[in-house]
Amino acid sequence: MTFELRHNFTGTRQNVQINSNPPAADIEVDGVKVGKTPMAVSLKKGFTGQTLTLKLDGYETKTMQPTTTFNAVAVLNFFGLLGWGIDAATGAMMKYDPKVYEFTLDAKK
Repeated sequence: MTFELRHNFTGTRQNVQINSNPPAADIEVDGVKVGKTPMAVSLKKGFTGQTLTLKLDGYETKTMQPTTTFNAVAVLNFFGLLGWGIDAATGAMMKYDPKVYEFTLDAKK
């Protein structure tokens, strides 16, 4: 007998678009470099967002933590109370909103 925990309707990760002006800034998620702007980044869902940092030579570093909100689609979890508990534990019942983040980087003085 096999039991899969592919229970949640919306998943535990979400792609968000990260843009910057000027472009080509390094993107770090929780201190780990993942690419350069503009880029869609996969973030773990949870009750608190992951930390995004943008770095570009000659510009001030920008750091922010996108907010997460309750994902109403989570009510469609067909696995009942167990599924709700797992969604709560994994953060799958949350979502990032907005899905696109625009950053203006300030030149170093």
